Amino acid sequence: MTQKPETIAEQVESAQSTEKGLPPLDQWNPDLSGDIDIVVARDGQWLYQGTPIAREAIVRLFSTILRREDDGHYYLLTPVEKWRISVEDAPLIAHSLQASGEGREQVLSVTTNTGETIEIGEEHPLHVGTYEGTDEPRPVVKLRHGTEARLVTAAYYDLADLATEGQADGETAIGVWSNGNFYKIAAKG
Repeated sequence: MTQKPETIAEQVESAQSTEKGLPPLDQWNPDLSGDIDIVVARDGQWLYQGTPIAREAIVRLFSTILRREDDGHYYLLTPVEKWRISVEDAPLIAHSLQASGEGREQVLSVTTNTGETIEIGEEHPLHVGTYEGTDEPRPVVKLRHGTEARLVTAAYYDLADLATEGQADGETAIGVWSNGNFYKIAAKG
């Protein structure tokens, strides 16, 4: 078995059906193959052995075969291999916040650094926490298989421009509406 990004990409491509769509990660449960020297930097750049992965197609593919498991680690999965990688913050970056509609009918969407447009809602909820030990906001949209995309600063400011007062967890808070759901982005105060 090898751990080169190109080989992993070839395995996934050959395992996928002719229909387009996401790989069936919920059906892939290989044993751990080991660690691979892939790091997703805080800025969203994917590095292999310290060098940026130059082929965007490989990074896009890897974003679809990435799973975060209960142990908190991230893994790239193929039907026959499972490689643990390092992620410094969130594995994907979200930018280009778009809003359509108003009030409770508003729908928000973001685009990830791999070109995927995500609509914020039940399937992809927004959560604004803070970085450990600081008050720095950490806005993320949950994706699939335990992964998330962190909003870049400009997208977070765009989100703040849409903020309104509403109810979250039984308290009045500052937040945004998307797909009929209210997402708290700050405490009222």
